[in-house]
Amino acid sequence: MNVKNILTDPIKDLADSGKLAGLLLILATVLSLTLSNSARAASYLSIWHIEVGFDFLHESILHWINDGLMAVFFFLIGLEIKRELRFGELAVKEKAILPVLAAFGGMLFPAMIFFLFNSGSKEHLQGWAIPTATDIAFSLGILSLLGKRAPISLKIFLTALAIIDDLGAIVIIATFYTNTLHLSMLLYAFFFIIALFLLNRFKVKYLVFYIIPALGLWYFILKSGVHPTIAGVVAAMFIPGDIAHKLELNLNRPVNYWILPLFALANTAIPLQFDPTRVFSGLTAGIILGLVAGKPLGIILFSWIGVKLKISSLPKGTSWKQLSGTGLLAGIGFTMSIFIAGLSYRDPAVLDISKLSILAGSTLSALCGMGVLYFLGKKKFIR
Repeated sequence: MNVKNILTDPIKDLADSGKLAGLLLILATVLSLTLSNSARAASYLSIWHIEVGFDFLHESILHWINDGLMAVFFFLIGLEIKRELRFGELAVKEKAILPVLAAFGGMLFPAMIFFLFNSGSKEHLQGWAIPTATDIAFSLGILSLLGKRAPISLKIFLTALAIIDDLGAIVIIATFYTNTLHLSMLLYAFFFIIALFLLNRFKVKYLVFYIIPALGLWYFILKSGVHPTIAGVVAAMFIPGDIAHKLELNLNRPVNYWILPLFALANTAIPLQFDPTRVFSGLTAGIILGLVAGKPLGIILFSWIGVKLKISSLPKGTSWKQLSGTGLLAGIGFTMSIFIAGLSYRDPAVLDISKLSILAGSTLSALCGMGVLYFLGKKKFIR
């Protein structure tokens, strides 16, 4: 056998199954936490605060990742939402009802749990949306590790649920995490939206003509006070179907194998300092319990209501036990939760504790979800 194939085939199999994206996020997080608490910690932490840019836009590397590269991630989410609404599970009303109900419950219950633990702290309450998020790449990567114990219908359900969850996160970010609005900048951004609309309306098929106004839209959204990642979602809505499909395929690997691991490296650079007053607090309880308990409870309860009212049905070939395990996997907030935490808190100490709580909650959700699906899934449901 060719030596090259021996080395590359396992990596290709991991990539094709979706496992590689999750593994890269884990490796990036472990590496970043290790470096942040090593003898080289000061040098490593300072890297992310080096400022680069131009006269009209000068930001730290951390901000370029969170405001720039993550706009590409949200652009990909926008393409996925558009595809699902046109051709996927969300295109058929009967199939869409269950993941829509589940996603709504999966956002409502974590927010309620977070509120219960943090109602007395105005500062902490700003992060109410942190446990409402689901990391689509990570959760699907973990689900793929289970092989045939996770029927394809369950993977489709989790994908649709996570996409609706992402849409909810986009609405939350645009609505609740915009502090100061510069209307003149929004007006300039609107002109670029009109340009994208006209390009779509006249069926322009050259991608470069969409990239230029999309960059203009991103810049003026950034300057308006609205988070610039919203520009990625808006721009995606105007990309013609045939171009959108090719773009989605071409962007999957760079986003999952470069942008998200880089985001994890930059945003989990956390010095571990044990402070009981912060570690054992309403903030940590709200995030961890929101992810580990709130997510599955909301997903299962709202799915059960939908099935009992006969407006939806379980995914074909699955059981309530398997749906429960999937609900737990939806509690893997990771990338999206960390992203929202960065919008919620300016105090570095509070932000670090929230990130550590996200890592703890996401890890527990992954382990519990895998345990339920592996040990409690009945063989007759295995596909």
